[in-house]
Parts: sequence; structure tokens; C-alpha cells
Amino acid sequence: MIEWSQETITAFQKTLLNWYDQHKRDLPWRKDHDPYHVWVSEIMLQQTQVQTVIPYYLRFMKEFPTVQALADADEAHLMKAWEGLGYYSRARNLQKAARQIVTDYHGQWPTTVKGLQELSGVGPYTAGAIASIAFNQPVAAIDGNAFRVFSRLLEIDDDVAKPQTRKVFENVVDQIISKDRPGDFNQAIMDLGTSYMSAANYDSSHSPVKEFNQAYLDGIEDQFPVKTKKKRPVRHDFFALVLHADNQILFDKRPSTGILANFLMFPMFDQHDLIKDKSDSQEVLIHRVEEQMSTEDRLPVHLHQLPAKPVIHTFTHQQWHITLLRGSLPADSDLSYFPGKWIQIDHFNDIAFPKVQLKMWQAYQKAIAKK
Repeated sequence: MIEWSQETITAFQKTLLNWYDQHKRDLPWRKDHDPYHVWVSEIMLQQTQVQTVIPYYLRFMKEFPTVQALADADEAHLMKAWEGLGYYSRARNLQKAARQIVTDYHGQWPTTVKGLQELSGVGPYTAGAIASIAFNQPVAAIDGNAFRVFSRLLEIDDDVAKPQTRKVFENVVDQIISKDRPGDFNQAIMDLGTSYMSAANYDSSHSPVKEFNQAYLDGIEDQFPVKTKKKRPVRHDFFALVLHADNQILFDKRPSTGILANFLMFPMFDQHDLIKDKSDSQEVLIHRVEEQMSTEDRLPVHLHQLPAKPVIHTFTHQQWHITLLRGSLPADSDLSYFPGKWIQIDHFNDIAFPKVQLKMWQAYQKAIAKK
């Protein structure tokens, strides 16, 4: 790892911030330094690209303009505003944290990294971003961009996939960050990491900080950051049941914990749980779904597979392959033993569905349109 002198640090700060002042991205959450705006934007930007976030952010601020409004929001309203962004625990944690600020902090934001991390869903990076941008605290905000930028600038070869490596980068950046403009410094690193020093198609020969980029100068930029590969998501095969009665579809409520907790979705069955013998055919497994619906949920139904490719949806550690099955039930079916309810198709737009459910509905509509 390269170590910079104070003279080099000062020169880097000046070069970086001059470039940022002239070329920073025009983003709606940068119109001010309000901690609420910074916080919501940073949570939305986790796992989601900037251009996707912008319209969501603008709508979210219109629906929930203050911490108090978010704290008071009905959960269904909040989930609908978040629909399509995925990783719904982020939205639930936002509301939990908003209620902490209103109740525990009497509406006053904690201003330090340590204090901010007491809020639900706020980790080291988000705390650093809020503390530096909203409260001018000279602290690092280490995300994927910062890992990439500083690993190349200083040829830091610590594995960024290891949790302990964050501390290495935090210590380095805390020495380099501008004490006068820490928020702008961290945001400039974000912009640099999405442009001249991006993960792919980077353009260091035109970068404003190329003279400080040791990996570029040594011709080994493609070797940074050092990162061990993630394990591939584990595949899970499911059946999803599209059960209809006139203009209604039967939905199941997901368990209160785990993936997509509490969301309404088509009833789903893990195919692995249905297999009793390696030779079991798809038809045999579908028959077992019918048996389970009849015995456990008291809903006798005949199912047939729709002529559609399986719906594929990838989570961080899982990839779902979902085969759609269709069936019908009387609208007055007894749902006493079933953890769900009928929903009018006309009311779908009023309900927040997870992205995988929206994919399944689109695949279903496309399949029946071919008939």
C-alpha cells in the first residue's frame, strides 16, 4: 500500500474538489444538506442504481416529506411507495428509524457516526455519509465506490470481501478526507467511482486524479480492488398457484419472517419439499400440490401447468425458478384454513407487491393471452 505525504494529500483534495465543483452530478438529494434527504437517498441507493432511484426518491419525498410523516405512515402506503425497489426490509427499517428519531430522540438527529448507527438499518457507510454530508463530520463513507477508488489510488491489496478490510480503508480515508468539506469529498469519491474509476469501462487516462492513481501509473489497475468471488445464489424451484374465481385471484400471505415477509403473493410450493423419489415427474409433483391444498387448506382444486417459461428471480443468496400453475375455485370457498384472501384484479394497483410477484403476474397474463 502506498502512503501519501501531507503535501500529496493536500494536492489530491484540491484536485478532487475542484473537479467536483465543476462536474458534480445534479441529483435531487444534493439540493441541500438535510439529513432526512441524505438518509433516504442513501438507503434507496443500496443495491439500486442512481437513475432508478431518482423517480422513486422524488415520489417518496412527495408522499413523506418529513421524518414525522414517515413515522406516521401506514405500512401499506409505505410499501406501495417502495414497490419495485426491492429489498423491502430497507423500507421497514426506514420507518423504524424514523420512529426512533421522533420518539427516542425527540425529533433531533444524532450527528455522529456512532449515534447514527443506533438507528435501525443504518450501517457504517450510511452513518458516514450522513455525518459527513449533513453534519460536516470529517469521517469516511466507505462503499463499493470508495473501495474501488482508494484501492487503485494507493494499491491497497486487502480483500474487500472481508469485513475487517473496511477498517483498513476507513483508517486510510480518515487521513485523506478534507476536514473543511468532508461531505463534498465523500460525494466526489462516489462520482469518481461511477465515472472515470468505475468497475468496468473505466477511463483513467482522462481522470482528473490520474496523477494520484498508482495502479494506473503502474499499469495494474485491473487488479484492484482485490475481491474474492461471491458464492453463486442457490437455486430453488417453486410452483406458484394462480387460483381464480371470476375477477378475483387468491393470494397467500408470506410468513412474518424471512424473504418477502408479510407480502401477499400467489401461493407457492417448494418443489424440493414435494419430491419423494428421484424419478418423480412434474405431473406427480403437481398432484401432490393438489393433495396438500385439499388436506391442509381444505381447498380442493385441479391444477394445470401454464404454457410459460419459469419465472426467474434472483435474491442475494437465492435464485427462484417458478413454474406457474392455474386452477379455479368457487368464490365462496371456505378460507378458514388458508392464510390468505381473495383480491379483485381491479384492486391490484392499490397493493404493494414484491417484484417477483409482479413478474409472475406479467408472465401469467402473457401466457393466457396466447391461448
